Amino acid sequence: MSIKPLLILIALAITGTGLSLILGSGWTTEPQNTFMTHTIQRGRLSVTVTENGMLESSNNEEIKCMVKGGSTVLWVIETGTFVKPEDELVRLDTSLIEDNITQQKINYERAVANQIIAKSEVDVAQTTVDEYLNGTYIEERNTIEKQIFDAEEQVKKTQLSFESAERLASKGMFRLLQLEGQQFAVDSARKDLALKNQQLATLQRYKRTKKLQELKSALEAAKARLAAEDASLKLEKDRLERDNQQLENCIIRAKSEGMVIFPSAAEWKETPDIEEGAVVREQQTLLMIPDLGTMQVKVGVHESKVGRLKQGMRAEIQLQDSNLIGEVSDIAEVTRPAGWWTGNMVKYDTVIQLPNQEGLKPGMSAVVDIVLAEYKDVLKIPVAAIVETSSGYVCWVSDAKGVSKRPIQVGDTNDEFTIVKSGLQDGEKVVLDPTAFIEAAQIEAMKPMPTKDSSAEEGEPGESGAATDGEKSA
Repeated sequence: MSIKPLLILIALAITGTGLSLILGSGWTTEPQNTFMTHTIQRGRLSVTVTENGMLESSNNEEIKCMVKGGSTVLWVIETGTFVKPEDELVRLDTSLIEDNITQQKINYERAVANQIIAKSEVDVAQTTVDEYLNGTYIEERNTIEKQIFDAEEQVKKTQLSFESAERLASKGMFRLLQLEGQQFAVDSARKDLALKNQQLATLQRYKRTKKLQELKSALEAAKARLAAEDASLKLEKDRLERDNQQLENCIIRAKSEGMVIFPSAAEWKETPDIEEGAVVREQQTLLMIPDLGTMQVKVGVHESKVGRLKQGMRAEIQLQDSNLIGEVSDIAEVTRPAGWWTGNMVKYDTVIQLPNQEGLKPGMSAVVDIVLAEYKDVLKIPVAAIVETSSGYVCWVSDAKGVSKRPIQVGDTNDEFTIVKSGLQDGEKVVLDPTAFIEAAQIEAMKPMPTKDSSAEEGEPGESGAATDGEKSA
């Protein structure tokens, strides 16, 4: 064998031995100009959640359809129009209501006539009672008393005639048959007197009570009919007033000053915009006049972040031409309905209260960054430099010797940078997107992740070593 091939074999053996030593120590020989690096530094870190929303007023005057059974829109003001009190906003169809009013007027007038008749019957029945007590009864009683007086006089007369006849009969001047006739006249007069006295007692004890009861019953019945007619009249009057009110409700006017918007301009509303010819239902919100001094943004925060939200948290709102600072004022306890139209994402409505500022209008789009946490003077690493492996989080550090794998402990993250709790030092350089350039990183990333149960059984830290502060607080 020649010397040149032998030298080549020796060089290859030495190179292979050195390469195996380098790989065994964790170093790799990829050329550094094939990937980008980032220098680890200390600094500030803001953890935020970003959502899109629309400006709305927290105090909206809702313009609703108050026509019973709904109606049809004949005319509606343009959205965005600035109105003053009593300005016309919506005009609804009145034809059906006008027909109802005409029929109701007939029913009302009929009820008025029935009430007049019933009231007259009460007056007549009351007059009949008074007439009997103060007139008819007294007349009947006086008539019987006069008859009693006459009967008493007749008894006296017949008694005197009988006594006179009896004296004459004792002298033989009066026949016995004539004396018996005089006695019969006395008895007849006495019976007539007794009959009249009985008639007077019956009148006072029975007839008066019976007749008075009949008349008072008729009076009470008349009063009951009057009450029924009064109630019927009131009912018909109320119906007529309601129909007239319904007619007034067909012309909807502004009660306050402001800018008119459609309900769809408020994100929480799902009512379609109205237009001429549209059929609207009772209590449907047709328009709104928002209070521009109390503006807010309502956004949906994903369920993975909502646990970290608290009232009073600062929020940065980006509008078309300005940036505002607001704060979280309300967090929904119940999630929005999730479905295919929301991408099956579960979100919770969160209200961001805005400061009072001119130029804010409902419907303006806004990008909201809610500040969940802020850190000062912390060691940060780009999220793109971290690889999650079966044993925890790692990164690849680059120096003069090459690149090497480094296990790290991480903290909170804002999806761009993550806090480094241990494993790196200020000034070290880490490889960005190592799985795209380093074969060892690809191999680590492709290893199956252990399940929680197996990690717990083996006594490994599992996810605790890789959990962020935000996940812990959640």
